[in-house]
Amino acid sequence: QVQLIESGGGLVQAGDSLRLSCAASGRTFIGYRLGWFRQAPGKVRTFVGSINWSGNGLYYADSVKGRVSISTDNAKKTIYLQMNSLKPEDTGVYYCAAGQRSGDRMESHGYDYWGQGTQVTVSS
Repeated sequence: QVQLIESGGGLVQAGDSLRLSCAASGRTFIGYRLGWFRQAPGKVRTFVGSINWSGNGLYYADSVKGRVSISTDNAKKTIYLQMNSLKPEDTGVYYCAAGQRSGDRMESHGYDYWGQGTQVTVSS
């Protein structure tokens, strides 16, 4: 079956960096878009950024632009979210997702497969 498994979350202080990983398996994702979303407690799930499996098509939410970088490692079938200069408002559960490139890249409904999420907590 298709699986997306996130890892790398944890408790960090403001200003720290984290790199989240999402390992993909179960099918080829050639031609797919890989996205990162996050959800703070009591909040809706929001878009962080996305990348095509090929490594192009980078797109970031304004709220994180300049502080995050998404990349892929096709050999490892893994997508990464590098986050720098973390702020308390970055706290939340981070999810990776995969969807067809014809979908809405900034909305949850644009993605077909989802990981279980990994918690990121940024303290002041």
